[in-house]
This record gives sequence, C-alpha cells and structure tokens, in this order.
Amino acid sequence: MIAWRWRWFLVAIILAVFVRFMIMPSIPEFPRDSDNKLQKAEVIFIPDFLGPESLAFDVHGKGPYTGVADGRIMRWNGPKDGWTEFAHTSSNRSAICNPGMPPALRLELEHICGRPLGMRFDKHGNLYIADAYYGLHVVGVEGGLAKTLVTEAEGVPLAFTNDVEIADDGLVYFTDSSSKYHRREFVLMFMGGDESGRLLTFNPSTGETMVILNGLQFPNGIALSKDKSFLVMSETLTCRVMRLWLKGPERGKLEVFATLPGYPDNIRRTESGDFWVAIHSQPNMLLKLPSGIRRGLLRLPISFTSLYTKVAGKLAKGMIIKLSPDGVIKEVMEDNEGKVVRLVSEVEEHDGKLWLGSVILPQIGVLHES
Repeated sequence: MIAWRWRWFLVAIILAVFVRFMIMPSIPEFPRDSDNKLQKAEVIFIPDFLGPESLAFDVHGKGPYTGVADGRIMRWNGPKDGWTEFAHTSSNRSAICNPGMPPALRLELEHICGRPLGMRFDKHGNLYIADAYYGLHVVGVEGGLAKTLVTEAEGVPLAFTNDVEIADDGLVYFTDSSSKYHRREFVLMFMGGDESGRLLTFNPSTGETMVILNGLQFPNGIALSKDKSFLVMSETLTCRVMRLWLKGPERGKLEVFATLPGYPDNIRRTESGDFWVAIHSQPNMLLKLPSGIRRGLLRLPISFTSLYTKVAGKLAKGMIIKLSPDGVIKEVMEDNEGKVVRLVSEVEEHDGKLWLGSVILPQIGVLHES
C-alpha cells in the first residue's frame, strides 16, 4: 500500500511538471508582438468538426478546403452556405467515423477513419493530400474517395505522412514525420526524441517515389522558395526550419534556415516570397531532460498524449512568424493570452487575408493583413 502511494505521488509530480513545462514554458528572447495582433482575428467556429489542420484554395480561388479530425475533407462555401464534405481518404469509413455532437478528438479511430493533414492543389485542380495513416493521396475536382499514391518508400511503410508541396513540373514533395510512431503517438515522439523522419518525392508521370532525406526529427511543413532554388522544412522537435538546396552550387546541402521560439508546424510561402510559419506551441524544459530520463517517464502509468490533448487547448497561446527568403524573422504575431487564437497549425495567405488552421481546435481564424 505504501509503495503504491509513493508511486502515485511521483505520478502527481510528473503531471505537474508536464503541465508547467510542456504547456506553459518560458520563451527565449526574440522579437515580440506587444500589440497581440492575433487577437484581432475573426474566428469561424465550427460546430460539426475539429482540427482543420491545413487550408488550401483551389485554382478558381474557392475554399478553403481543409482536412478534419474525423477523416473528412471539407470545403468552405461562405457564411451563407457554410461547409460541405468534398472528399475522404479512407475506404474503411463507417458510422463510427461520424462526428458526435459536439465532435471530439478520437485518436483511437484515426487509423480507421483517416486523418488528412497537409494538402495542396496542383495547376490542374487536383488536390494532393498527406493522410497521416493512409499515405499520399490525390483527388480530382469531383471529390469523393481519394486515390492512393504512396504508402511506403524503400520498403519502409509511411507511418506519419504529414505535409505536401508541388513543384511547377508536377513533382510532389512530402514528409513522413516518423517511421516508428503514428500521429496519435506524437507526444511519444517528443518524449523519445525520435529521429526517423523522412523527406520524399513522388513523380506523378512515372509513379516513382524517392527518399531525399533520412534521420530527421519530426519533419513537418514544407514549402518551395519562389524561384524554386530551395525547399524549407519545419523540423518540429528541434524548433528549427531547415533549408535544402535544390539548385545551384550548393545543391543537396541541408542547413539551418531559422531557429524559432517554438515548435513549428506547417510553413507556407507568400506571393512576395516570404514564408509564414505556424507555431503550434512554445518550447518546454521537459525536452531538455536527458533522453534516458524522458524514456523512463514513458514507463509511468500516464497517457501523456491524452493529457496533452485535454489541456493544451485551454493553456496554449497563439503565435505565427514571417520569415524572409534569407531566413530572417520579419514579423511576429501573437495572442499571448490565448484569448482568440491558439495552437496554430498553418497560415495560408489568400486575397489579403491570413487564414489560420488548428490541428486540435474547432475553429479557423481569419485575419485581415494591414
């Protein structure tokens, strides 16, 4: 009995440390937004689904389209008509995938219902989708069940397909955030310090898939530069954006593009050639513990993933960062009180507005650029 009491006392201490440092960490010095510009965002609350992670507009400017937690891909038709279902990635969808009222994050069903994350339209109007469990997909303008393109590369299955980018010649770049962990185990990736992520390409003309980079620490959002000479990639675990040169004398070189004050999610290029980086959450001291201790914590009778999803939305603060083509921080927008915008997963610039996705919350933020 005494042993069990001490065990749960230790668990309570670990929980306190997790909440204090995983959710409410200190922030190193960097340019701050004292005006809390993100608090000026208009919020489109969504009663029917959660987690609009990535946002994309089609070749006619309609949308945004977004993948949500119950596996559907939805299309915004404006305030009058609202949202309609456009597509899905899983052929196994059944009644269990239908969202409840109110909808809830059901991580245990994602491998059945699908979890579409990053998405991009090509110049022909086809929507490419990175589904965390089902791999790389594409769906035409008619919508419906998306076609499976890639589920493995070099004999290794895609375990956590995350984001996608398309070059002018049609070559598709995409990330596999981990070869060991699935999306529902993302907190374990942080705790364990996973280094099994990959950057890959898919050639629609030949059907060939190639692994470009291995050994990455949670590769996440990707974007091509305006002149297509390099690709930038969020490496979430290291709080960095990396640059991979695709052309020129440094072709093939991977280097640090920017060091950030938080964990980056998707990254999107603007018309002018800058990059908007969505900061999912701020850095934490827990990951500074030795890896052996972090792995030891995983043996405790605690679901760190469940804990995170329950409290993160209440305690997190919003932040987005604009980087120049040289990796210099040009602008920081925050809601450092978490009143309006939190847990940002993507910033999509369209028609003078910034559309802000969230992988957990039932909302999309819309901010008019000044």
